[in-house]
Amino acid sequence: MTSSGSGPSRAALVRGTWLVSSTADGVTEPATFRLRDREWDLLPGVFAPNYCESTAFFTESLPFPAGGSFLEVGCGTGVTAVSAAAEGCTRVVATDISEAAVENSRLNASRHGLSGRIEVYRGDVFDGLRPEDRFDLVFWNSPFIDPGAGAAPARVQDERREGLRRAVFDPGYRAHRRYLAEAGTRLTAGGRLLLGFSDLGDHDTLHRLADEAGYRISVLRTSGDRVRGIDYQLLELVPSDD
Repeated sequence: MTSSGSGPSRAALVRGTWLVSSTADGVTEPATFRLRDREWDLLPGVFAPNYCESTAFFTESLPFPAGGSFLEVGCGTGVTAVSAAAEGCTRVVATDISEAAVENSRLNASRHGLSGRIEVYRGDVFDGLRPEDRFDLVFWNSPFIDPGAGAAPARVQDERREGLRRAVFDPGYRAHRRYLAEAGTRLTAGGRLLLGFSDLGDHDTLHRLADEAGYRISVLRTSGDRVRGIDYQLLELVPSDD
């Protein structure tokens, strides 16, 4: 695990760089992949769940509120949002900063006959939502790697690779800070706030940001030995006064 004072670990940077490169180089035209006993569309420039276990692990671990509402931040291909609708959520909303990811999520909602129950908006974190929107469960499979102050910026001319970097890296944990600061206004009474994270993320900084936002962190489930070299963690952000 990284710490707020030492910068990102080499293992985190290597893993993150591999995730970006493998998808950027391996997905250069529209394709399909199989996950959770379903076929899914995959567009270039969108994080590929078939290259990484995180999407499958978090999707199968989430306590979807059957009969309730679900918001996914950073929806990517839409696997988690579509699964939420398929498993009984009556309203599902998904956001992503990437135009390609928004299109990809809409394609998969249509592929599985769930377009009428899934709303997809382009926006950073909570952008694109209506002021009055509230949800029983809010989740983000976050880009848990901070590349550090000395990291080279993404190449602006390569939009696909830049978009993929945003799915993996969060410089200075600025997006995490916003998620924690604003999520409370997006929850129903009794609503739950969850975060997909990893042992390669900066837990010291995350705990500090959670504390500043009035939350304590509870670990709901970890991937354990499922993936060699990384432990994915489904975290719940619980109000400190609960």
